[in-house]
Amino acid sequence: MQVLLDNQVKAISKLQQYKVGALFMEAGTGKTRPAVELANSVNPDYVLYLAPYQSINTDKHEESVVYQVNLWGGFSCNHDFIGIESLSSSDRIYLELLAKLNHAQRAVIICDESLKIKNWQAKRTQRVIELSKLSTYKLILNGTPLSRNLLDLWAQMEFLSPKILNMAMVEYKNTFCEYLTITKRLGYKSLTKEFIVGYHNVDYLYKLIEPYVFEADLQIDTKKHYFDLDYSLTEAEKKEHERLKEKYLDNDRMEIRNNNIFLEITQKLQHNYSCSPEKFSIIRQILSKNDKSKVLICAKYIDTQEELRKRFPDVRVLSWQKNAFALNLQQYNVLIKFDKHWDYALHEQIEHRIYRQGQHDDCKIYDLTGNIGLEDMMNKNVVKKGMLLQYFKQKSVTELKKIL
Repeated sequence: MQVLLDNQVKAISKLQQYKVGALFMEAGTGKTRPAVELANSVNPDYVLYLAPYQSINTDKHEESVVYQVNLWGGFSCNHDFIGIESLSSSDRIYLELLAKLNHAQRAVIICDESLKIKNWQAKRTQRVIELSKLSTYKLILNGTPLSRNLLDLWAQMEFLSPKILNMAMVEYKNTFCEYLTITKRLGYKSLTKEFIVGYHNVDYLYKLIEPYVFEADLQIDTKKHYFDLDYSLTEAEKKEHERLKEKYLDNDRMEIRNNNIFLEITQKLQHNYSCSPEKFSIIRQILSKNDKSKVLICAKYIDTQEELRKRFPDVRVLSWQKNAFALNLQQYNVLIKFDKHWDYALHEQIEHRIYRQGQHDDCKIYDLTGNIGLEDMMNKNVVKKGMLLQYFKQKSVTELKKIL
């Protein structure tokens, strides 16, 4: 078996003294190996491995997390690989796992890509935390523990142990986040929104979690080369863009909908030009300069993905949401971001599907940008790691129409 990397040795050395731990190692650094070693070191009688469904049930077995775990010897006891999304969609699976954990004496729960449980109010997160109460030994694995703000961290630490932070979510938010609350009257009803505008006591937070966290950055000899390619919308797409802005950007919608209204509107706007003709011409140019068997195209919308597969049957097409986490795609070294995405964490994750330990070739990242304000705004949001999105959510309808 391959010798452990230095970071993997350090991770095991630090976390094996505790019953819980977080491997916050950048995607591609090799988190799976130390997780397997740490789990087996406590002589478990059952291991529950939670991971994104798509990372377990892959088109190619050698790309799956199951393959990666078995590559490093697997678990020395009964175990289950469960798609974390299943915990919210299937009561049967949840109840079966409760029974298995209740029966086990030395159970280990590993939550891979723990950013999937960042939303403490989600049914999935609440069930994962309930399962965690039945196990003494727990690990979380993630390369990007925060995608939007510090609130992402609370549920992950609560999963490991409530004793780490020793505070409920409301107390956590009040202790570490500075936020603005805006209440608007709508007749007999009122609508309240909160916007995080800053943080405090971050040193104290780090002191609380540091003993249980191992961090590592990716250090490999290969490089990433970025290429920004511009395209123009057709006149028909521009007219439809303006029509959609007038239809969806109105005061009533902005008042009534929840905090995700802005994202919902921009989804509709972006979908309008997702299959703009010039984008496909750019793809053909890229493919003419690269080995097709080494190319991945990442798209946001299902119909766009289907159109790409139809036009380029020899090229593998990925989904931003389904394929950004946990897959080992080191056999590819060219990534084309066909559609843009707001989420900084997803950009990091999707790039590390190819740029990771075991990659021997330099990687090329192509980013397509349309000649419209929304595209520029999304670029800036990623550069600012998501902070810009919160800013634009506070803009007036008139201001948004000008920007988009």
